[in-house]
Amino acid sequence: MLELILCSLLTILPDYLFRRYVQGKRLGREITLYSVWFELRWGIIACLMLTVALITVIFYNHPSATQVTAYFRTVPIVPETSGRVAQVNLGLSGEVEKGQPIFRLDDAAQQAAVATARARVAEIDGQMRVAATDVAAADGQIIQAEKALAQARDELDTKAQLNSRNADVVSRRELERLQNAVDARAGAVAVAVAAREGALARLNTLLPAQKASAEAALAQAEVELAKTVIRAGVAGRVEQFALRVGDLVNPLMRPAGVLIPADAGRERLVAGFGQIEAQVMKPGMLAEATCVSKPFTIIPMVVTSVQDYIAAGQLRTTDQLIDAQQIGAPGTLTVFLEPLYPGGLDGVPPGSSCLANAYSSNHDRIASGEAGTLGGIYLHIVDTVALVHALLLRIQALILPVQTLVFSGH
Repeated sequence: MLELILCSLLTILPDYLFRRYVQGKRLGREITLYSVWFELRWGIIACLMLTVALITVIFYNHPSATQVTAYFRTVPIVPETSGRVAQVNLGLSGEVEKGQPIFRLDDAAQQAAVATARARVAEIDGQMRVAATDVAAADGQIIQAEKALAQARDELDTKAQLNSRNADVVSRRELERLQNAVDARAGAVAVAVAAREGALARLNTLLPAQKASAEAALAQAEVELAKTVIRAGVAGRVEQFALRVGDLVNPLMRPAGVLIPADAGRERLVAGFGQIEAQVMKPGMLAEATCVSKPFTIIPMVVTSVQDYIAAGQLRTTDQLIDAQQIGAPGTLTVFLEPLYPGGLDGVPPGSSCLANAYSSNHDRIASGEAGTLGGIYLHIVDTVALVHALLLRIQALILPVQTLVFSGH
């Protein structure tokens, strides 16, 4: 309507003034409701053609989107293990900090596993102390066996010397007995040394390995115990948290609730522009938005990113062929808008529905001179008619509360 009014000022109005003051035709006399089409046909036709051209230029070069939302992500409150709720630390809603406990599951089995693992570690510590005494005892046995071996060798050497001087003093039978005694004492020394090596291996290798395994089992049990306390992964707010003591939660089927991060939905707007604007939408374009949750306010924005893919064409591999006829709406071009100034989205609750306009700027192209004279004039016109679209957005911001509260019945 605004475009039609502006175009009529350039077409119908001059045509009427020509008919009135040059041809002398008066409104209500020669120009009536029945003759206005014939009398002002040039102005009316020119007005319609100019209006269509103006609307095309405006909406193509300065796109608008009615599907604009402050999307926000949510973090499901899901335990890593199944169990029954034993303690809840929040009410129906509340603020939480990162790492703050939200609720706790029944941990009787995990506590028992931790106690068992700690007892096993203590048991191995005791075995290591016993193994240390076994090493000390083996050292004593080695000394005892070596002394006995030395004594047997001395006795054998003495008797051998006597036998060499006089064979009748010591019999050969006695020498053989002493030699056997020396060999037996040497074997006893070897046995004591082997016993000491076994005790050392048990003390330095076997028991430390068993202790490490027991400590790992204790650490695993403590991890399983820690899983029974569900904490907030990020700072934010928990909403509609209806979990109560005695409820059964499951990480696959029954999440406990939803955590909304503190900064979710307060940094950018996500807009769906028509596919025909794919060649016009570029990062860095200035934009404006107005939201239902913050009426009578125009928020300066800037286009930060344009998604290269249209979600409507997404498909997932299945055992059925895709028929293009099954795709419904053609989909929109996803564009991310961020406030031009800090705090631009203050007062806009995440999830709000908004309207947005993006504005093309050809100043650099005109200044470079590459567009030529006629092209520069056209680009000047394109940049100028952005004012019309900006005015339309402000009119929408004014009538949006009335439209929502009165005409929608809400």
